[in-house]
Amino acid sequence: MAKNLCVYCSSSDRLEAKYYAAAEALGQAMVAGGWGLVYGGGKTGLMGTLARSVKAGGGRVVGVIPEFMKTKELAFEEADELVSVVTMRERKLLMEARADAFVALPGGWGTLEEMMEIITLRQLDVLRKPCVFLNQDGFYDDLLRFFDRMIAERFNKPSNRELFRVARTVDEVLALVDGDPVAAETKWFDTR
Repeated sequence: MAKNLCVYCSSSDRLEAKYYAAAEALGQAMVAGGWGLVYGGGKTGLMGTLARSVKAGGGRVVGVIPEFMKTKELAFEEADELVSVVTMRERKLLMEARADAFVALPGGWGTLEEMMEIITLRQLDVLRKPCVFLNQDGFYDDLLRFFDRMIAERFNKPSNRELFRVARTVDEVLALVDGDPVAAETKWFDTR
């Protein structure tokens, strides 16, 4: 049975080249590991790079995109399946339902909002699928420090650290979503 990885990431075309290289590498690794892609359906930024990489490797790409984005010609029309929805909420729900695991590459407000909803659903025990941040070059360091502050000031419990994993490399991402016991020992916040 095919596995689907939901990837949240930036749609910006103004990023440093290293971020596009990581998205491309993740796409290649996904195909090699037997993972299909479920994502926001865009053709720009890391989203587009990732989708093209999965598609070029022979992997399956499922895009879920709101109509208002599709009409602005932002959709990756080459997707194996391009699902049109009306609202962003519908988009998130469908992506969540179609995914076996979740990964956040570096991104902006949307990426963060989507990943935080998944982590919240895990906290509430509504969802039990793996969840990984790719902390490329320390991109999420400040966010992880903020999570530590939430715990230190008792807004969250220390056990909430187990709701997600943090990977430093693309290889670690797939090891973590595949349940590799060695990779699963990855620290909550490790800046090595």
